[in-house]
Amino acid sequence: MDKKTLKEQVISIIDNMAPELKEISLFLHTNPELGCQEYQAAQLLAKAAERHGFSLEKNISGYETAFIARKGVSGPRIAFLAEYDALPGLGHACGHNLIAAMSWGAAAAFAAVAADQAVSYFIGCPAEETTGAKVAMAEDGVFDNLTAALIVHPAATNTIGGTSYATHPLKVTFHGRPTHVASKTDKGINALDALVMFYQGLKPLRHTFTQETILAGIIINGGTAPNIVPEVAEAKLTVRALSSAYLEETVLPAVRRLADGVAVATGTTVTALHYEPLFKELINDPQLLPLFQSNLALLGETATVLGPEAAGGSTDVGNVSHRVPTLHPDIGIGCNLVAHTPDFAVAAGSDYAQARLLVGAKAMAMTAIDLLDL
Repeated sequence: MDKKTLKEQVISIIDNMAPELKEISLFLHTNPELGCQEYQAAQLLAKAAERHGFSLEKNISGYETAFIARKGVSGPRIAFLAEYDALPGLGHACGHNLIAAMSWGAAAAFAAVAADQAVSYFIGCPAEETTGAKVAMAEDGVFDNLTAALIVHPAATNTIGGTSYATHPLKVTFHGRPTHVASKTDKGINALDALVMFYQGLKPLRHTFTQETILAGIIINGGTAPNIVPEVAEAKLTVRALSSAYLEETVLPAVRRLADGVAVATGTTVTALHYEPLFKELINDPQLLPLFQSNLALLGETATVLGPEAAGGSTDVGNVSHRVPTLHPDIGIGCNLVAHTPDFAVAAGSDYAQARLLVGAKAMAMTAIDLLDL
């Protein structure tokens, strides 16, 4: 059977799946679960895969809510990646409810038309907003030997291409010596003074880098009481750059040198620990991009093509893309939306977004068909 006919078939299958996909998306939206706690979401998605004849493997790479569903025996190995964790206080303000439904629709439709010519994988990937299950899964070889990995993210508009920032979050802790703030004999060593000096030093440090870099953070511990010289002061930083190599070899060592210098100047000691793993920069595969763009066009859609250094946010999909050809475009669900905001969370549950997820699912499944050996 030719690819044009197969594409028409997956479009029809996904249209017929619309009630199921909407139900999945809205269930996740009304029952948001934080990373590593997505028990209802993982169970719902895994059961859907089993009903459609996928074999299932659970508890992947140490994550109870990760799974690998598979259908097919031989041929190109196409993976559709699902995310389903929510944000604290905001719910699905990154639209992972839509991502899960889109990837499931694409995986099911592709398997239905190509199961004897390809292997369709539906891979559940928890905790994208925190520890990033895909990091451990990539290190464990889960994505090795795949032909391609596909995932579509909701956004304000349709875009393809671009990248993401590499990020390796850092917790910096200064240790001083406490005393009463009114003591005449012992002034103590103020850890908060050191942390504030360090924080203020981040802005000028940022201007010394030759690549685009983000240094931002919050103070999470500034002491215990105003009448006690703070013994411990802590900050959490998001440290990002356009490449993981530049981040690890240049940016993070400079941040640590700044902290060490402040510690010497203030008589404190300092520790710097990564509280989340390294998310590498996203590599959108140049061969997959035009295929997806062409399939969007067949669906009556246009997309803005981003340059290779146009970065937006960070994602553990980047780690996948360093292992296997990966595609991570955006599908528009509403104008002027910004992720991780209350407005985005509302939009992710709208009727319009439920219709738009069908477009993303179709375009992914159609792109997978382009990879068949026909």
